[in-house]
Amino acid sequence: MENIGLVLEGGGMRGVYTAGVLEYFMEKELYFPYVIGVSAGACMAASYLSRQNGRNKVVNIDLVRDPRYLSFRNFIRNREFFGMDFLFDEIPNKINPFDYDTFLNAKEQFIVGTTDCETGEAVYYDKKDHGKHMLKIIRASSSLPFVAPSVEYDNRLLLDGGIIDPIPIRKAQEDGNHKNVIVMTKPPNYTKKPSKFGGAITYFSKKHPKIGELIQSRYKHYNETLGYLDSEKEKGNVMIIQPSVHIPVSRMERKQERLLSLYELGYKDAKKQYEEIVEFLK
Repeated sequence: MENIGLVLEGGGMRGVYTAGVLEYFMEKELYFPYVIGVSAGACMAASYLSRQNGRNKVVNIDLVRDPRYLSFRNFIRNREFFGMDFLFDEIPNKINPFDYDTFLNAKEQFIVGTTDCETGEAVYYDKKDHGKHMLKIIRASSSLPFVAPSVEYDNRLLLDGGIIDPIPIRKAQEDGNHKNVIVMTKPPNYTKKPSKFGGAITYFSKKHPKIGELIQSRYKHYNETLGYLDSEKEKGNVMIIQPSVHIPVSRMERKQERLLSLYELGYKDAKKQYEEIVEFLK
């Protein structure tokens, strides 16, 4: 396959849907030459590219009840709901080791999107140039305001890539991919509404004005991206995989039965669409 991309949306714990899709891809040994993701999408892509079957399920479902993973205790102690040190240090290095060697040696191009706190611009990092730092970059891409602190890297303060580029299809196309498979974590007919946390955004804007502006207008950008995807789908340039039924999973979901249902749905949807995917890739 050449000039074909895999584009992975974020979505917090809704990313377990993507994990299910990628688990099926691994079973079929379907690996795309170009993979780009933001936030949870980038997290799930890492274990996909390291060829670690089942790892995403263990990390994101089996361990989610651990208070170090996601809890108000984390917020009280460290001002972050997700335990970022636990997620990006203790888990990959001790609890469920991440296969760094396979990941770094994998031939696939891997791009992670982040948002620069000062400029409000999208900043993309390629595994080829930043391989040894990719987990730190993925951590930055997963750091949503009010949920986790910004990450300092490359002389920048970085936050969640989904703030500025929630579904990085245009970046994939700019990088020369004429066909792209998009894995989304929201069901069909979803549209994003304006944020309900106006007061919190105003407070955050004092520290990072550009980020505050982006969060306030994020719903407009997201919905515009959905419209663009619809037009690209009509042209035959993209194929979209997204939840075929609605399962109520929040961005910070901790109920394992719901997460498991969404994970299994991702697997089933990928299996159901597999022949269509293969035909699309031809």
